[in-house]
Amino acid sequence: MPPRLNIPPVTRIVLAALGLQSLSSIIIHRGRSNVVIEWLTLVPQLSLFYPWTFLTTALVEENLTSLIIAGVTLFNGGRYLERAWSSKEFAKFLVVASLVPNFLCFLLLITMFTFTRNEDWTLTTINGTIPLQISFLVAFSQLVPAHTVTLFRGILSLRVPRFPLIYLGLIVAANLTPWISSASLPLAIFGFLTSWTYLRFYKTVFPDLDSSSQPASMRGDASETFAFSEFFPAPVKPFIAAMADQVFNMLVAMRVCTPFSQADISAAQGSNLHQRSAPSGVRAEAERRRALALKVLDQRLHAATSSPATRSQPTPPPQTSGPTVQTQPHPNVQAAMTSEPGTMLGETHYNPDHDNGDKEHS
Repeated sequence: MPPRLNIPPVTRIVLAALGLQSLSSIIIHRGRSNVVIEWLTLVPQLSLFYPWTFLTTALVEENLTSLIIAGVTLFNGGRYLERAWSSKEFAKFLVVASLVPNFLCFLLLITMFTFTRNEDWTLTTINGTIPLQISFLVAFSQLVPAHTVTLFRGILSLRVPRFPLIYLGLIVAANLTPWISSASLPLAIFGFLTSWTYLRFYKTVFPDLDSSSQPASMRGDASETFAFSEFFPAPVKPFIAAMADQVFNMLVAMRVCTPFSQADISAAQGSNLHQRSAPSGVRAEAERRRALALKVLDQRLHAATSSPATRSQPTPPPQTSGPTVQTQPHPNVQAAMTSEPGTMLGETHYNPDHDNGDKEHS
């Protein structure tokens, strides 16, 4: 029997939509290479009457190579994130990571056309899974910030928070070639900023299990390991941190972001302390769920071990004419040791060795 692929529901739907829309786009472009599919992909000048393209365009690839890369990324990253977050939270993350970067790129192209009066800006196609791919890398940076990936048999070791910047560098290099659209770089930058902002301030997360004073759910991630400066190399971290603080204060003044409460900061500090003391440094929400499951299992095991103990306590036997257990004479230990083996093997009674312990103490 061939093995079945266990794909969560949202990931399965996203993969199906990616394959259907991308293959349709590839087939249409093979017949007419210069055609623009304004009802499927986002084109600022032509897609104003098709508002659904702000979402559908994120799952449209125009060649087989990018389709294969997108399929592998969504398959592996989607399965991991959906199981770590739940299907509902993963679906919300996909909508935010697709809709917001596409809309911001749309506004950027309109702004460029306003200043240059060049219609090429408004006829640029905005499509592809680039915002989702870099958003997945940002999400992995939040879940496993201390995890190190070793490449080329240990020659190169990179921490997970370094991958978003490496991906941006690859997009910058590919943007100099005709392989990808000119909108790819803005999409990657907006996808990076949008996903980090959503995970940092808005996404609903579960609190640590050992902090019973916290509410059932929190929003955002106030941990130091997920600060914006952690994505950059150590020499430029102070400058990035200072600039990020200024931007954050400006957004707080505009009431776009809300400062973290003291409970959120304390929870994040406790989580960071637990993370740094752990051997692997994993701080994923999946580990929290696993810890919760282990806690419930431990409680059930305690209940299961305590119930046989209560059942093993015999009920008082009915009163007989003979002497009680306390007054019955104890058997001779040496006689029991030198008795026949068949006699000892036939005994199945459980006799606690309190007397032997008393003898040893005496």
